[in-house]
Amino acid sequence: MLCLAALLAACGQSKEFVRPAAPVPKQWPTTAGGPAQQEAPKVHWKTFFPDPRLQALITIALQNNRDIRIAAARVSEARSQYALARAERMPIVNLLGSAAFAGTPNDLVNAGTPASFERYDTSISTMSYEVDFWGRLANLSEAARNSFLATQEAERAVQASLVAEVASTYFSLVQFEESAQLASNTVATREVTLNVVGKGRDAGGSYDFEVEQASSALEAARAGLDSLEHQINTAQNRLNYLLGEVPQALPTGLRLNEQGLDIAIAPGLPSEVLLSRPDVIAAEQRLRAAQANIEAARAAFLPKVMLTAGLGVASQGLGTLFSGAAWNFAPSLAMPLFDGGRLAASRDIAEVRKVIAVAEYEKTIQLAFREVSDLLSARASLAKQMRSAEINEKAQAKRLEIAVARNKVGLTTYLDVLDGQREWVAAQQGRSQLRRAQLEASAQLYKALGGGA
Repeated sequence: MLCLAALLAACGQSKEFVRPAAPVPKQWPTTAGGPAQQEAPKVHWKTFFPDPRLQALITIALQNNRDIRIAAARVSEARSQYALARAERMPIVNLLGSAAFAGTPNDLVNAGTPASFERYDTSISTMSYEVDFWGRLANLSEAARNSFLATQEAERAVQASLVAEVASTYFSLVQFEESAQLASNTVATREVTLNVVGKGRDAGGSYDFEVEQASSALEAARAGLDSLEHQINTAQNRLNYLLGEVPQALPTGLRLNEQGLDIAIAPGLPSEVLLSRPDVIAAEQRLRAAQANIEAARAAFLPKVMLTAGLGVASQGLGTLFSGAAWNFAPSLAMPLFDGGRLAASRDIAEVRKVIAVAEYEKTIQLAFREVSDLLSARASLAKQMRSAEINEKAQAKRLEIAVARNKVGLTTYLDVLDGQREWVAAQQGRSQLRRAQLEASAQLYKALGGGA
C-alpha cells in the first residue's frame, strides 16, 4: 500500500511552468537613442501628458467610462471565483440538530404493547472533505488564481487603451479647433478681398474674372470651415462617449505646439518590454491557468479520499440530551474504473485549451511587437515630415508676401495672390495635421510600451 501511494503521488506531481519563447526578433526594426530615455511603465500618464485639460479628461474617463466599469466588475467576479475555488480545499463544518419520533402498533409488537421511540441529536459535522493527495483541488485553485490575475491585467490593458484613446481624440479635437480658427480667419480675409475686388471692378480697375475668382475662393473657404465644424462635433461626441459624461468646468488646455510629449521613451529590448505589457501578462496568466487545469484533469484519474466525520451528543430524551456523547467517522476511497470516457475527454479538452492558450500568447506577443515597431517607425518618419512641413510653411508665407507685393505694383494678377493664400493655408493645415499625428503616435507608443495603466 505504501509503494502504491508513493507511485500515485509521483503521478500526481505538477509540472513546472515554462514560458514559451517569444516568437519575435531580438531587436526592434527601428530604435531611438538618447541618454535621457525613460521606461514607459515607470512614467505616470500625468507626467507624460502635461496638458491640464487633458489630465482632467483622462481622470473623468477613468472614473466614468463604461468599459472600465465592466472590467472592474469582471475583476470582482474573478476574485469571487478564486475564493470559491480555494473554499473547495477546506472542509465544510455544519452544526446539526435533529429529532426523531417513531411508533409501532400493538399487533406488530410481540409483547402486545404499542412501542414508541424518541431520539434527539446535536452534532458538529464535517461533510465530505476531500483529502487532496494528488493536487487536484490545488491545481483548480491555482487555475482560478491565474484567471483572476489575468482579469486584473486585462483591466490594466483597458485603462491603458482608454488613456491613449482619450489623448488621441483630444489631440484631434484641438487640431480641428485650431484649423477651424485658421479657416475662419481665411473666410474673413477673403470676404474683405472680395469686397475690395468688387469695388475695384465698379471703379474700372478690376475685371469680372477677378471678382469670380475671389468669390470662388471665398466659397471654398466657407465649405472648408463647415467641414471642420462637423469634424469638431464628431470629435467632441467621441470624447464624451469615452468620458462617459459631458465634462463641465474644465481647465484651459494647451495648443498643439505646446503639448510637449517629447519625453524620450526607451523602447528597450522586445524580450523585456513586451513582457511588461498588461495584455501579454494577461495572456501568460491564462496560459498558466490552462496548464493548471491540465494537472487537475490528470489528477482526477487518481483515487479520491473522502472523509466524513461528526461529533455531538444524542439521547432518547430532550432533558438528558447532553448526557451522552456520540461520534462518527467514515473515510472512503473512490477509484475511477469506468466512466464512459468522461475523465479522458476532460483531460483532452484541457490539453487542447492549453494549445489554444499558447497560440493566443504567441499571437499577443507578435501583435505587440508589430504595434511597437510600427509606432517607432511612425515617430521617426513623422519627425522628418514635420521638419519639411515647417520649412514649407515658411516658404509659402514668403511666397504669399512676394505675390501681394508684386500684385500691388501691377507685376502679377490677383490669381497669383489667391494661389499664394491657398498654398500658405494648406501648408499651415498640413503642419497642424502632422503635429497631431506626432502626438497621437507618441500617446500610442507610450501605451504600446506598457505605460498608461
